[in-house]
Amino acid sequence: PLHLIKKTCLACTHPNLSKSTVQAVYGPPAQMNVHLKGRDLLTLQNYTADELKYLLWMASDLKQRIKHKGEYLPLMQGKSLAMIFEKRSTRTRLSAETGFALLGGHPSFLTTQDIHLGTNESLTDTARVLSSMTNAILARVYKHDDLDLMTKEATIPIINGLSDLYHPLQILADYLTLQEHYGGLNGLTVTWIGDGNNILHSIMMSAAKLGMHLRIATPKGFEPDLRITQITEQYSKEYGTKLLLTTDPLEAADGANVLVTDTWISMGQEEEKKERLKAFQGYQITMQTAKSAASNWTFLHCLPRKPEEVDDEVFYSPRSLVFQEAENRKWTIMAVMVSLLTDYSPQLQKPTF
Repeated sequence: PLHLIKKTCLACTHPNLSKSTVQAVYGPPAQMNVHLKGRDLLTLQNYTADELKYLLWMASDLKQRIKHKGEYLPLMQGKSLAMIFEKRSTRTRLSAETGFALLGGHPSFLTTQDIHLGTNESLTDTARVLSSMTNAILARVYKHDDLDLMTKEATIPIINGLSDLYHPLQILADYLTLQEHYGGLNGLTVTWIGDGNNILHSIMMSAAKLGMHLRIATPKGFEPDLRITQITEQYSKEYGTKLLLTTDPLEAADGANVLVTDTWISMGQEEEKKERLKAFQGYQITMQTAKSAASNWTFLHCLPRKPEEVDDEVFYSPRSLVFQEAENRKWTIMAVMVSLLTDYSPQLQKPTF
């Protein structure tokens, strides 16, 4: 009977069926005219406002259907994911590995100790070989240029699991967390207090597209990349949002709905620790910082966290969304994989953005 077919999810049990066949059973979902299948995800700069909203909608859909309704959606059945990790990882590895497996796929975790990457085999050859054996590559690398090279040589989607320049998967999780908490993103003021790093760069490449104002405080000498700043200024004008860059954390926190920070010492910067700790004095987020923020302020941190970045009172307070944010890494990476590798469209109502 038709109602039983719907319950078992035709798109999941028969992942090779066309979108038109699936929709003949479900009826058409709300349309955004977004088609991401076959795309890469290296930076949110390459994604439009509608495409970002679609990914967040997809994440919300998968979370609702799998976590809250207990449905089984084997959308990755018969597919495999190569996971190349040059750096340590907790959330990116677990979210990708468990998320891909939950969708019925086979993830393969590969470090530089497991494969010949950059030692006995070129990145070009590795990308070509993995393209013949897997359906997508998720790579956490030191140099963003390596991801650019992989996209040229691979014939399958490349997903940035973190590079020195960007961390798009983290920011999608941040936005899903804020959407769930505030009921929308448009009009929120996001304040960054910390290093001008890859997390900040990804926020800068996307916040204005979703109608969010951005206030950034970094110490002198630790500003975000100049080219990225120039693009962000263009976005702010294009989308009618406000942008502030300052060296004063309290000025940046003024009126903020969301206070965000990250590590001051990224992987590979350990030798700079003493210099950085000195430069970032006064940048710890505390309840004193929050006094300048809006009355409904919340706090985000991509983790792992160190006490000098944010004190325990803020980090473990009810205003802190860090553990919801961490869980949402899973639902957003699943959304990316489903969007880049299948014809599945969200079946549930589109959230307000």
